[in-house]
Amino acid sequence: MSYEPQINHYVKWTKSVEGWVYFKSKDYITIEVFVKPKNEENVQHCSLHKNERVLVVCYPYQWNQLEYIKSRTSIYEEEENLLAIAS
Repeated sequence: MSYEPQINHYVKWTKSVEGWVYFKSKDYITIEVFVKPKNEENVQHCSLHKNERVLVVCYPYQWNQLEYIKSRTSIYEEEENLLAIAS
C-alpha cells in the first residue's frame, strides 16, 4: 500500500525537499518548503495572506517517494507552540 499524503503532514521528498503538505487535490499536492512574513507594504496591498511561501509540486505518481515524518492539527499549531514557549 502506498502513502497517501494529507494536508498538515510533514514529508520528506528527495534530499533537498521537505516540508508541510499545504494543498492536496487528486492531481497534485504542494509541499511548503519556505515561509517568511511579508513586509508591511505588501500586507497593506494584499492582506489576504500575511506570508510569502515557496511551494513545490508533487504529482500522484511521485507520492510513493514521500516519507511521512509527522503531523500537525492545523497550520497555526507551530505558532501556538512558539507562543507558549515564549510565555
